[in-house]
Amino acid sequence: MSDQDTGEKTFEPTEKKRSDAAKKGDVLRSKEVGTAAAIATGGLVLMMVAPGIGSGLSQVARSGFAFDRAALERFSPGGLFAEAGAALLPPIIALGLAVIAMTVGAQLLLGEGRFVPENLQPKGSRINPLKGLKRIFGVQGLIELCKSLLKLACLGTLAWIWISANLSGIMALGRGPLAGQLEFALDAAGVLAAMLTVGLVAIAVVDYPLQKFQRDKRLKMSHKDMRDEAKQAEGSPEIKMQRRQRQRDLARGSVAGAMKDADFVVVNPMHFAVAITYDPGLAPAPVVLARGRGETALAMRDLAGEEGLPVLEYPVLARAIYYTTNANQMVREELYVAIASLVAFVFALKRGEKPKSPRIDVPADLRFDADGRAQKIP
Repeated sequence: MSDQDTGEKTFEPTEKKRSDAAKKGDVLRSKEVGTAAAIATGGLVLMMVAPGIGSGLSQVARSGFAFDRAALERFSPGGLFAEAGAALLPPIIALGLAVIAMTVGAQLLLGEGRFVPENLQPKGSRINPLKGLKRIFGVQGLIELCKSLLKLACLGTLAWIWISANLSGIMALGRGPLAGQLEFALDAAGVLAAMLTVGLVAIAVVDYPLQKFQRDKRLKMSHKDMRDEAKQAEGSPEIKMQRRQRQRDLARGSVAGAMKDADFVVVNPMHFAVAITYDPGLAPAPVVLARGRGETALAMRDLAGEEGLPVLEYPVLARAIYYTTNANQMVREELYVAIASLVAFVFALKRGEKPKSPRIDVPADLRFDADGRAQKIP
């Protein structure tokens, strides 16, 4: 049984499918990418604000542990907290804002720049016990478990390496000058952040293509989905009819003036049309006033009916004139005989006669198909 019969989803999602899914909140998500970006940003900003934090901590320590008789008599805990906040809050706030901005930016980048407020709304499916168990014990839960074990092993190994390298310094904290202890602590924290960043980036490199693969698999389309999307793109018959009518109206406007001065129209019978006039006082040969194909040709037929112009169906001649003569030009000399026959026929009609439709012969080198390619005469 074919994919068309079973509805099996085997086609890669189209751009429209991806875009529609993103509008509904189904975007590419990777917590590992966001975590790696946040930790990397935090470590970088920490290195930048470390001197300020160290200076603030030193100032707070001096203020808290150095006091005299006057300080004891006018003891003010609020003042100490205010001084500590003024010294420590600016660098800490800068660190927090940078991490928040990077986290949000990374998720927006993965989510095609979309913020979907609907995802913040409470959903019953999120607290449904059955669906929760399915997430835990399903394929996705197994994948998340493996990712968590991988993350634990990777980050745990890096943390063990860091502790082994800094154990002596950590054990010595509290026995040296305060400034030296703060400097060591901030440096060690920066190194730890850098090591964790390396590990998280490695995990993100694995997680990103995995999440992309899972989303693409989730959005795969069946043969019916492809057909429905194509129909939706084309629009309903009513919409297509309205679109064609607008095109016809535009085409009418472009040739309406020329059609008023034409003597007759040669058509093919629906795809090509050329409006011709013959006035010996203006030009020694018939002149093409307008030419068109498709919607313009249909508009010229409509206008010819409104103006009462003869519409002559000579497909080979219509294509020959269309591809060899522009608007407001005389027809090619090789077509004089053919056009003269039509002129005589039309003028006879205007005199009230009933002439027979003339037979037209178009030179072999002026015969073209609908695409303008020279036709081979058997």
